[in-house]
Amino acid sequence: MLTAAAIKCIGGQLLGRLWPRDDRERQAAIDAGYDLERVLDRDDLVAGDDCVFSATGITDGDVLQGVRYPSAGGATTESLVTRSRSGTIRRIRATHDRVKLRAVAGKRY
Repeated sequence: MLTAAAIKCIGGQLLGRLWPRDDRERQAAIDAGYDLERVLDRDDLVAGDDCVFSATGITDGDVLQGVRYPSAGGATTESLVTRSRSGTIRRIRATHDRVKLRAVAGKRY
């Protein structure tokens, strides 16, 4: 469903079917009323017209940069936030003061 929300926010399409891993899962799905032959699209997985998807890079990837530590007390992150209704796609680069975070949260950052 996370992928379907991301795809819906950027105007794409997704098709798939439920694929049980074993006979126990297959029977549980059938008992719950699922049609295992039905092809599901993104609107079956994310029914609303106003969904939001957000992701923050932890390690470097094709879409987002991972966490960086440019100074002893700082960190930077890159996030992607999308909204289906408006079609807005935001890239957010944030700077974090690890000393202040430690003081507020009482944990190691």
